Amino acid sequence: MVRLLLVLVLSFFCALSVASDKAVHADRDYIERIEPRLREDKLYIDVDAHLTLSSELRNAAEKGIPLYFVAEVEIFQPRWWWFNKKVVKEQQTWRIVYNALTRQWRVGTSDLYLPESSLDDALALIRHIRGWALAYAIDLDRDVEYEGRVRIRLDTSLLARPFQVDAINSSSWSLITPWKSFSFSVSVDEPQP
Repeated sequence: MVRLLLVLVLSFFCALSVASDKAVHADRDYIERIEPRLREDKLYIDVDAHLTLSSELRNAAEKGIPLYFVAEVEIFQPRWWWFNKKVVKEQQTWRIVYNALTRQWRVGTSDLYLPESSLDDALALIRHIRGWALAYAIDLDRDVEYEGRVRIRLDTSLLARPFQVDAINSSSWSLITPWKSFSFSVSVDEPQP
């Protein structure tokens, strides 16, 4: 009986330790600021995020394993009579890779890659997203309050198969910010006589 009680107490504390470890990892990555703006008849968004890489992720990146980060944006038009209308659903993927031959980091989306001197400099482009075009102003209703949300995550599905297995089995490969909500409206300025 004492042995059973000891096993139960031990398993309780192990579960508590795992839950607190996940809570600590979830709190360290978050979206700090979101600023939507209308410029040149388009809706642009600026996002600032706080992202920290685990030592295992840093080691993997320094060995030349590419890391893929995805920023996701969803914008809804609230409707009282039905489900919210999804106006925008966009995502952008960045790839960070280290070239040991040139000793240079490269970061970019699709075919455009920029050289950077360090991993932190490469991550700065993902931590501070600027001028991401999401929609044309003509597609948005005037004087309507829109609600949106943003998150950034490490996309482990784009990794090579052996690293996908590591990512499933290790919490140090999971990097995701919680969704951060924001709201905005597109106003029409009346012409001044």
